[in-house]
Amino acid sequence: MAKFADPQWPNAETFSEAAIAPEVREHNAAILDRLSQAPDIWKYELPLIRTARAAGRGSFPISASDPHAEVHMVDGDGHSIPVRVLRPRARAARGAYLHIHGGGWVMGTPSEMDHRMRQIAENTGLVTVSVDYRLAPEHPYPAAPDDCEAAALWLIASTAHDIPREFLAIGGESAGAHLSAVTLLRLRDRHGLWPFRAANLVAGCYDLGGTPSVRNWGKDKLILNTRDIFKFTENFLQGGEDTRSADVSPLYAALDRMPPALFSCGTKDLLIDDTMMMAQRWHAAGNGVELGIYPGGCHVFQGFDTALAEESLSQMDGFLNRMIEASAQA
Repeated sequence: MAKFADPQWPNAETFSEAAIAPEVREHNAAILDRLSQAPDIWKYELPLIRTARAAGRGSFPISASDPHAEVHMVDGDGHSIPVRVLRPRARAARGAYLHIHGGGWVMGTPSEMDHRMRQIAENTGLVTVSVDYRLAPEHPYPAAPDDCEAAALWLIASTAHDIPREFLAIGGESAGAHLSAVTLLRLRDRHGLWPFRAANLVAGCYDLGGTPSVRNWGKDKLILNTRDIFKFTENFLQGGEDTRSADVSPLYAALDRMPPALFSCGTKDLLIDDTMMMAQRWHAAGNGVELGIYPGGCHVFQGFDTALAEESLSQMDGFLNRMIEASAQA
């Protein structure tokens, strides 16, 4: 496995207004203007919000469906879990990437990420396997973590598929980064398994009780605001769960024996504390850490067509490629 030097922790200048490029500043202003004029999503039932998002009326641009996607079914506990598989078409496959989409545990689908999954497949040679986990509030905690755990076990051990397993990575955005961390912990603690060689964690929410940057953000709708985060967790956690339980908030877990991880986040993302705190604890536990902290980036800014997004996505693909190469040489 690749050797990691101490992470290059960002200095204060990274978080300054002066560090934000004009394009990023203009992009953020346009998002704030558009979302501040949009209807309050919480006045609507979540099925309507999901329909609007799928039609392109959400915060992010929609992705065209990949015509080469496959759907496999994973056995859950009394239900089936679809996983969406994209194989590289211009190169040989050399492993798999278990992807867990974002959406605050209440919305989102794997197909919404087809464009990005196609990029990963072609840029790294990893077959992408995206989990269509059950959503809250219809299926509150622990439904989503249970489905992601089941999908990971299927990928690792099932004889019902031909997805290559010589190198395995895991990752996701926002709630998907949270569920990725929870899945890694469940594999370690429940099954004694450490199959993943890399984690690509983008703007994750790791403390569902709310870190300072979440609580102090306020009303500005730069993709998300403070109220949004707590509405998401209110829908996800319906059984009085302890937000300091490791299975709910992985920031509080023992993080030994985790794979090397790239933590990516923008400085104008209200989940920046989650990312910085989790990265520090990951590093302190003896795991490899790489950071991608981008001045002015909004929540999951990588979902937009900007130079900043391209820079971050390139770092992610480079990280995965380095991990694949290091694993092959081990």
